Amino acid sequence: MDWFIKLLSPGNLSLASTVLLYSFVIFAGILLGKIKVAGVSLGVTFVLFVGILLGHFGYAVEPNTLHFLREFGLILFIFSIGMQVGPSFFSSFKHGGVQMNGLAMLGIALNVGIMLTIYYLQGGENGLSSISDMVGVMCGAITNTPSLGAAQQTVLQVDANAYNVSEAMSMGYAAAYPLGVVGIILTMIVIKAIFKVNIDNEIKEVEDERSASVKAPARLTFKITNELVSGLSMVRLHTLIPGDWTCSRILKANGNIVIPTSSDEIEIDDKVLIICAKADAEKFARFLGQEIEMEWPVDEGPVVSRRILVTQTKYNGVKLGELHLHAAYQLNVTRINRSGVDLLPSPNLRLQIGDRLTVVGNLDHIDRFATRLGNSMKRLNEPNLITMFIGIFLGILLGSLPVQFPGMSVPMKLGLAGGPLVVAILIGAYGHKFHLVTYTNSAANLLLREIGICLFLASVGIAAGKDFFATVFNLKGALWVGYGFCITVIPLVVIGIIARAKLRMNYLSIIGMMSGSYTDPPALAYGNKVANNDAPAVAYSTVYPLTMFARVIVAQIIVLCFLE
Repeated sequence: MDWFIKLLSPGNLSLASTVLLYSFVIFAGILLGKIKVAGVSLGVTFVLFVGILLGHFGYAVEPNTLHFLREFGLILFIFSIGMQVGPSFFSSFKHGGVQMNGLAMLGIALNVGIMLTIYYLQGGENGLSSISDMVGVMCGAITNTPSLGAAQQTVLQVDANAYNVSEAMSMGYAAAYPLGVVGIILTMIVIKAIFKVNIDNEIKEVEDERSASVKAPARLTFKITNELVSGLSMVRLHTLIPGDWTCSRILKANGNIVIPTSSDEIEIDDKVLIICAKADAEKFARFLGQEIEMEWPVDEGPVVSRRILVTQTKYNGVKLGELHLHAAYQLNVTRINRSGVDLLPSPNLRLQIGDRLTVVGNLDHIDRFATRLGNSMKRLNEPNLITMFIGIFLGILLGSLPVQFPGMSVPMKLGLAGGPLVVAILIGAYGHKFHLVTYTNSAANLLLREIGICLFLASVGIAAGKDFFATVFNLKGALWVGYGFCITVIPLVVIGIIARAKLRMNYLSIIGMMSGSYTDPPALAYGNKVANNDAPAVAYSTVYPLTMFARVIVAQIIVLCFLE
């Protein structure tokens, strides 16, 4: 059994021992992370603590191997996040997203301000905690692992031998993280108490707002009573009523249902099914006639409605108008669902792989059109590795590009964290214009993301474990926990009060915004449980893209400004 004992013994740097070590650290960390205390769990972050524990007992990895696994894991994690948030990154600034993202940016500024205030109050560079320690504490306090990775990578960019500084950041992160999660949830409870929030009233307010929403596509039926529009073709009608809308079907006075083409005309007593924004209902009523309630047949008769998946790569980035649906198929596209969001079809809307088109028309024509677009769920389940590695390749090139700023000892680089993140966001938002297939099903994206973060956290924990307990379980460690709690709670209290007292935001949106501004899934899970609807998740996804990007970049800027 000597071979077995040797394989499992601390200090064995063989490849087999390294794989065993990583496997144990990851599966044990994930299992322990599922344990909930008061309904809250640390999730995959427990991989870090298991790595620290084994590192403390002498388990180690060959330095070059550890460095590669840590950085490659970080790249996978960051790139997967960028691809996930890319499609909604720029749209998150629209409408109410401006306010939420503004508050999230204020929270980031307060996090940095409080961290720097504590740093200087405790003596600055002559104090007990260095700036690298404090950056690690801040990353743990805001429960943001990518910012830790970005900061560590930047430290090694400034000084390739500064492994002790990088490991100190890991210790500060681990010390502050648990109370960071607790602090976010505690702040939610405090805001609720301060403003005496009634959850039932908040839920009702959300439901009322959604029922009155004017942005989502609506199916409206009108009876043509205006003689001035009688005899007008669809083309002429679009000229008179501009905007994104479509006429899905016409019920003629003789009882026939037709799929309108550009040349078809409407007549008095025709009934038309219009797909448009709810806000435009009054406009159509004035032009066409009275809005009526009517159940349109879906699967009966010559006209049917079907959903078609876009899975042929040659249609990725193609404008809807270029498909010539009326001329070639006599079909109408009434809605396009993209990542769970219904879009109004317009000729200039560019299709993306994974789009779900609701098509109305003759069944034979629909089948021919479906064959053309692919309509294969199996194709969607195939990973698009070309786009992924093109993105990583370009991301590393961008991250390695040096940019010199006055006052900085070394040129600033986005690094192995910031570069792939920026490229992934841009590819996710605009890749379809270059016919890059950016669609990745949620399961595949989550798998890559979880593998990446597990490799990163395991590497960080194993490297930091040797000195962790001696460094953290003393006065310095206790101070780090306290510092982290202040960095967590104070900014959240400030933005929570502003959001509720000044901006009159719904409490459910506030707690979602808080979770998103700290990119913290456990806090979001708590918020969803409180709300019992998706209002917190919507707010979370609104601020998450910009926040994730900003926290990664800010962590790097702090390191470059203070470390020489």
